[in-house]
Parts: sequence; C-alpha cells; structure tokens
Amino acid sequence: MRFHSRTSSAGVVEQPFTLGEVPGMLWTPEGAHGTRPLILMGHGGGQHKKAPGIVARARHFAVEGGFAVAAIDVPHHGERSTDPEFDRLAAEYGARVAAGEDTASLDTALYKLVVAQTVADWQAVLTAVQRLDHVGGGPVGYWGMSLGCALGIPFVAAEPRVRAAVLGLQGSAVLTEAAGQINVPVQFLVQWDDELMPRAQSMALYDALGATEKTLHANPGRHGDLPRFERDDSLRFFARHLC
Repeated sequence: MRFHSRTSSAGVVEQPFTLGEVPGMLWTPEGAHGTRPLILMGHGGGQHKKAPGIVARARHFAVEGGFAVAAIDVPHHGERSTDPEFDRLAAEYGARVAAGEDTASLDTALYKLVVAQTVADWQAVLTAVQRLDHVGGGPVGYWGMSLGCALGIPFVAAEPRVRAAVLGLQGSAVLTEAAGQINVPVQFLVQWDDELMPRAQSMALYDALGATEKTLHANPGRHGDLPRFERDDSLRFFARHLC
C-alpha cells in the first residue's frame, strides 16, 4: 500500500493510496493511535471514492464515531480504466431504465463483469489497511447503496472479517444467492418511490438476506433522495455492532 499525501482538516486525516492498481482513500480521526473499528464504503454507479456523499459520510463516521473509513474506486469507475464492453452494457442499461424496460439480463452481465474483481480488491485493501498501526485488526463494517450494495453483498457474504453491514437501494435478482449467505446484522434501506429499483424487487432482496438480525428502513422519495438522518442511523448501527 502506497500513500500519496496526508491532509488534515476539521479533526479528520485524509490519505489517498494505491494498492497495486486499486486507488483508494483512507479517513481516520486526527491523532488516531491504536486499533479501531473500520468501515468500508462502496460508492454508487458512475461515482468514485471521493464522491461528495462518500466523503461527507466518511468524515462524519470518523469524527462522531472514531472510526477509520476506507473507500476504493471499483472497476470501471473513478481512476480505474474502463473497457468498451462495460461502456456498452452500461449505456444499454441506462437506455432500458429510461424506457421502463426489463434490465434483468443486463444486471447479470454487468454483475459478472465486475463482481469477482471487486471482492478480491476489497479483501486485499482490508488486509493492507488493518496492518496500519492507527487502524489495526479491529471489527469491520460495510456500507454501500445501489452499486455499492450490488458489489457489497457478495463481498460481505465472502468475507468473515465483516461483522455488520448497511445496504440498500438495490433489488437485482442476481444477488439473491449471495444475499442468502450473509449471516451478520444488516440494516437495509429502501426508497419507496425509487425510479431505478422497483419496490417489490427491493423487498424481495431484503427477504432473501440470510441474516437473523436485519432491519428494513423505508423512506418516501426517489433513488437519490436518501434522507440525511439515515447517516446518523447508520452510525448508531455500526457503533452498536462494532464498538
């Protein structure tokens, strides 16, 4: 893991890094020493590790919860190189959503194109971050909405170090099998008027989660209207299960 800089503001230290070909960001409380809980954050589709929502939530978790927070650019996003096949599938997906057409076959194709690499990337980054003196091998949580949920579900299912997850804004049927393998506490968020993810599909994915402790948070509004107060609820959820 190679860090490129270190900046500090308003009680949070921000360090961009690369691990192999994976670009990422690490946020920690200013003056952090010793082991602390770590939150891994997955960004949405078309976003990246420094999307405004990711940065705001990471800084909030670091200041209010004392957590370390890491985010990476998943394949074909941010500073990662893309490829023509991904661009073609993504464009077709957007066109089908806009036309109100079924996207199931494209969900599967896009999922298979990126999921294996993303799980491997997150596992490698988790191992490297936990070797840092000011993070250590403490408990781990995962937060991810939309694409961050689609790629987070197989990661959480495969990674025993993750002890709790906040997921949501997702309902693709291709995730059903991996969702059934999750056995850690989950908080699942749904936007009741989501124009990208039909409500019935989101409910079906929540139902498929194998966790014996799972909570559904449903709020009015469209896909991008997640209430700000859910950030505080996520913090309380992670504090309850990781601290």
